[in-house]
Amino acid sequence: MNEKVGMVSLGCAKNQVDAEMMLYTLRQSGYTIVTDPAMADVVIVNTCGFIESAKQESINEIIELGKLKKEGRIKGIVVTGCLAERYQHMIKEELYETDCVLGIGANKSIADAVAECLKGEQQELYPDKYLCPLDGGRIQSTPHHYAYLKLGDGCDNRCTYCAIPMIRGKFRSRTMENILNEARTLVANGVKELILIAQDVTRYGMDLYGEYRLPLLLKELCRIEELKWIRLLYCYPDAVTDELIDCIATEEKILHYIDLPLQHCNDRILKRMNRRGNKKQIMEVITKLRARIPDIIIRTTFICGFPGETEEEFTELSEFVQEMKFERMGCFAYSREEDTPAYHFPDQIDEEVKEKRAEILMEQQMTIMEQYCQSLIGKTLEVVCEGFDRYAQCYFGRSKADSPDVDGKIFFRAEETNPPTIGEFVNVKIDDYLDCDPVGVMV
Repeated sequence: MNEKVGMVSLGCAKNQVDAEMMLYTLRQSGYTIVTDPAMADVVIVNTCGFIESAKQESINEIIELGKLKKEGRIKGIVVTGCLAERYQHMIKEELYETDCVLGIGANKSIADAVAECLKGEQQELYPDKYLCPLDGGRIQSTPHHYAYLKLGDGCDNRCTYCAIPMIRGKFRSRTMENILNEARTLVANGVKELILIAQDVTRYGMDLYGEYRLPLLLKELCRIEELKWIRLLYCYPDAVTDELIDCIATEEKILHYIDLPLQHCNDRILKRMNRRGNKKQIMEVITKLRARIPDIIIRTTFICGFPGETEEEFTELSEFVQEMKFERMGCFAYSREEDTPAYHFPDQIDEEVKEKRAEILMEQQMTIMEQYCQSLIGKTLEVVCEGFDRYAQCYFGRSKADSPDVDGKIFFRAEETNPPTIGEFVNVKIDDYLDCDPVGVMV
């Protein structure tokens, strides 16, 4: 068999892991995997269906690939992922370019779907979403030195703005043994940094073991000898326990970096969002983290313009951001998603107002980031080299403060006689910053 398959995976890192498992299934079935979709016989679009902008990106990708198909350059298009699971039969009705549509429960059937495409057949499969595999072989699509480690799938939080529980179902943890085996395999293949992900990483183990097992899992991961960094994403503040904070503080391999998706600080809005906890509890968690781990990097995200958010409540959020001085922050205008409770809430806010509020918060964050970058000047940071920027004529990489794709980079110069290699950890002395990205020299 010499048929070629390409994959375009959109959305979050959790979706990317699903894509990596599908690619492994395809390779085991004899297909050749190509990185350029234009060189493929069949292209898979692993879609995101979380918010409107992500849905539109997925639709645009399918339409563009449809042009290649019309030109005869590719033979078929398979649509998988969250958009396919969420809208199912509507995909083929609205996007005639599509040949096969698979819900997430059909990911194991990806090779059969490609075979149907190659025969010119149409197919739609929407089995139970809980058949979506949590583990399996993967073709790593990230650079060799880091990989995402998925602890589970689905979500029990039921935030009123979010469609994920509808798309992915209830939270399901993988067994600890299963996760550790995959981690050992990834590290044996050269991975130095594991980035732990799930819809709610802090909930790990509750469904299987009846208790939070993240601290115990972290300690077991730290025993993997060649592993250097462990990074935590998607940690809900109400489940950041003293045990977890102590674990981050005392285990050398766990980076002093945590992602806390807070979404808002006003108690009324948090309640309408169906978020657990309140402003006081959020501030207590942040205070504990910074007291126990003084150099902790806290990343968060906020939603602006949630239905009914008053000017006073937005001002409270704005002041909260200025007071907390998060080292990393993202902000999104509320996306009104059908089939979520918040879709039907009264007092929906105009798009222009939502966007303006998000813009104000991000402008504030730029000032905070500049102050943070200034505090780094003169310091020496451990940086993993990730490439050479031909335009800037210098190398770039990430420190403990930078998660791939969502955070910035560190640019640095190095002597021509001692160039770093991709994946190598080097020391960089910071002497400047540009657009909130630190700049320095390898020492």
